[in-house]
Amino acid sequence: MSDVHARLQALTEAYGPPGQEEEIRDVFRAMLGNHDTTVDAKGNLLLGEIHKPRIVITAHLDEIAMMVKSVEPSGRLKVAALGGLHPWKLGEGPVEILGSEARIAGALSFGGIHTEDPRAASNAAKRGPLEWGHATVVTGLTPAELKAAGVRPGSRVVVAKPRRKLWEVGELICGHFLDDRADLLAMLLTIEKIGLPEGVLFAATASEEVGGEGALWILHRTMPDICIALELGPNVPDAPVALTDAPTVWVNDSFAAMAARDVDLVARLVPDAQWQHLSRGGSDASCGASRGAVARPITLGLPMESSHGFEIMHRNAPERLA
Repeated sequence: MSDVHARLQALTEAYGPPGQEEEIRDVFRAMLGNHDTTVDAKGNLLLGEIHKPRIVITAHLDEIAMMVKSVEPSGRLKVAALGGLHPWKLGEGPVEILGSEARIAGALSFGGIHTEDPRAASNAAKRGPLEWGHATVVTGLTPAELKAAGVRPGSRVVVAKPRRKLWEVGELICGHFLDDRADLLAMLLTIEKIGLPEGVLFAATASEEVGGEGALWILHRTMPDICIALELGPNVPDAPVALTDAPTVWVNDSFAAMAARDVDLVARLVPDAQWQHLSRGGSDASCGASRGAVARPITLGLPMESSHGFEIMHRNAPERLA
């Protein structure tokens, strides 16, 4: 395993649900070595020009996850998505509940299939996509035991570490949460390559998957000219990309469009860039632009298949983006 691959594995294994990014932040902070870093009130990790940057470069710490809605008398948990996590993307399997006193092993379940009862998830799936209301997390514990572990509504539930191993397919790497751990790796490689240029703030942001909250906190306080968000470049029917190492550029998404001069600038700097006009999606940069917190949003992506699922990208894409 190469050093780059090993660091990506370490990043994907670390937990980081929105609003509880401490584990992934500590892993990333350790990788930065002796660089001076700051953690702000929102949980963003900052390094470089923190006071009045002209350019802010972001990659987000958090991952799509689940949140406990209720604890049933049986000790099972009802959950809801935290960010854009779909049941049919994840399927059944091991999860971990991050209680305030202890981490609890769980199993995400949609129940059995040996029934014609219309209430069963297996029959609901014949009528439409599975929703989180069809799911429960089996804990094997009583409500009293869960309470003692600090599990309550609001507790985060994450994909367990056994499902976080990377898988290689030819020149491709597959795994959960390459969005945005592969971009954190690209940010790290960039800093190792060029250091911390004057006027530039690097920000590993919190709570991007739930509305770009971390980036908005930064951008409203610094009001930079440019925000460059490092993201995925989703391979979708209306904006297809090839799974090569050539980065993608979001010219438009659900929140903002790039300025024409920035499109021209990127075209000169990256002749083989893959251009995307996305009908759905948003980044730290475009969310910030839509709120008037940054003048010029730029989003650069790693070409990626199966977004918000078992994601697939070219093994060299993070190094190329750096």
